[in-house]
Amino acid sequence: MSYPKTYRAWRRSATPFPRTLKLSNETLPEALDTSDVLIRIHAVSLNYRDVAMLQEGKYPATVDDGGVSASDCAAEVVAIGRGVERFALGDHVAPTIGLEILTGEERDVGDVILGSTGPGTLREYAVFHEKVLVKLPQHLTWEEGSTLTCAGITAWRVLDGLHNVPEDATALLQGTGGVSLMTLLICIAAGIKPIITSSSDDKLEKIKTIDPAIRGINYKTADVATEVLKLTGGKGVDVILNNIGISSIPENLKVVRQNGSVALVGFLGGFSADYSPNVLSAIMIKACKLQGVMGGSRTDFEALNAFLGEKQVKMDPIIDRIFTFDEAPAAYEYLALGSHVGKVVIKVS
Repeated sequence: MSYPKTYRAWRRSATPFPRTLKLSNETLPEALDTSDVLIRIHAVSLNYRDVAMLQEGKYPATVDDGGVSASDCAAEVVAIGRGVERFALGDHVAPTIGLEILTGEERDVGDVILGSTGPGTLREYAVFHEKVLVKLPQHLTWEEGSTLTCAGITAWRVLDGLHNVPEDATALLQGTGGVSLMTLLICIAAGIKPIITSSSDDKLEKIKTIDPAIRGINYKTADVATEVLKLTGGKGVDVILNNIGISSIPENLKVVRQNGSVALVGFLGGFSADYSPNVLSAIMIKACKLQGVMGGSRTDFEALNAFLGEKQVKMDPIIDRIFTFDEAPAAYEYLALGSHVGKVVIKVS
């Protein structure tokens, strides 16, 4: 396949805050290293982290000034190094989010994360070592495939790769963003009963068009803990996806079931909380697990893709809006408004 010598990319500006997106012209290498793969990126989807990095105090981890933004993409292999064995021209691929987290068993790894401390994907072309790439499910469009890298792997990890989920499991999903709705689709395909929260009845009604059996709670007009216990016959839920952050842990512990799990994946509510540490004793009493989830491994990504392919799960129900590559700054502004339901996608080519 032929490819150009130069391409365009959207980079974050350097501090001071707020950072902005800047369109830049980049140069491709004249030759690939032995294990390198050149990919043409067709679509990119955004996550809240991409917007948070632009604002002071909104993102809890390290961010490189001037880096290419975004982590999630769907791409096509257009050239390979002479030693590449895992991929061929034309394969549909995506990089895994943690470039040094391949098996999930690593204990001492560097902090090289797509779109923050590592290379981003909001570009027309990119070069990656073959070890960090995975093949995408063939039944997905470019736009659908672009939603998996961060949101998909995170959702898979929240559900523990479906390894330890009881047959009659119920999951509480906070909010209607990309990770929540990705988890929702996996739950439906796996037979897990989802309960989802939102501040908007309109958003909840829109989500119910995916599956009328989805149960929704408007947290502006109802007490979430009371409603969850009512919907579960007082038993509580087996899995909780916590998008809000540490401030909602007490509520989570009220409704998590014995031997259940709370996955802390987001920070929409900020980084402060006002409650007694004694509330954490419920973790011991209920023998439940409170675990942070920040993406996952290449192995997780491959397992997720196998599941989606087996169940033929489509992502189009959770794509809220698609922007063009030139409209990337507008896509970030739209995501920051919080009116979306699901994933915001940028069509690159």
